[in-house]
Amino acid sequence: MSDEPGSVRNRFRSDFIVEMVLMAALAVYFLLARDQVVGADLGFTVVGAVLMALATYWTLHTLKDGLQFLTLRLRPGK
Repeated sequence: MSDEPGSVRNRFRSDFIVEMVLMAALAVYFLLARDQVVGADLGFTVVGAVLMALATYWTLHTLKDGLQFLTLRLRPGK
């Protein structure tokens, strides 16, 4: 893992873009699921569960990279 501020910034930026795409996909899923009964269509429910799990994982991953970016930026003496 590189501690270069530029590479950390680029990684955080790309993670943030993926995060926004996942949030948009989740919003579209919720709009489509408005009239669905949970569990009525198993495939639709599984897709939603996987999408929510992926969004949760990626949010935590993005937060980790954001904290690393802030730490490198605020580190004195470098």
